Amino acid sequence: MHLQRIIEAILFMAEEPLSVKEMAEITGASGEDTQKALMEVMEGYERKSGLQILRVAGGYQLATRPEAAPYIQKMEREGHTLRLSQAAMESLAIIAYKQPVTRIEIEAIRGVRVDKVLENLLRKKLIRITGRKSVPGRPMTYGTTKKFLQYFGLNDLKDLPPLENFSEMQKSL
Repeated sequence: MHLQRIIEAILFMAEEPLSVKEMAEITGASGEDTQKALMEVMEGYERKSGLQILRVAGGYQLATRPEAAPYIQKMEREGHTLRLSQAAMESLAIIAYKQPVTRIEIEAIRGVRVDKVLENLLRKKLIRITGRKSVPGRPMTYGTTKKFLQYFGLNDLKDLPPLENFSEMQKSL
């Protein structure tokens, strides 16, 4: 894959601005080659795109152009965008693998309260209340939805990677 395409892809996926040094570390290219490829990508966006690459906070970030703001705002109002925080992703992973699972069980695994996270995931329709657990207090249980499968490109929950793969993936991070 060409370095320009790799840089474009990593900027698209990055949640925070990336420095040229960070991009070079990710791509394995030299800082000079990375800088040159980044400038070429930026030039491409200047010509014909609703996107731009901005230099912010000591790094570079892919962003929409200001003139697209009214349309982006309309999308957000209509609920067409879906960004998830790290806390939401962690809670969602627990729900996906442990469902049906209660709030208390999720909090025991994460070690923090998840009330607001669950509210947001319910509002975004990535999880649903699946019932109540047959224990004192009868707490609600949560599970994933079809929208969850769609968001993560899964056909079925069986398509989730096996849990034993996670320890290997964490070692490579």
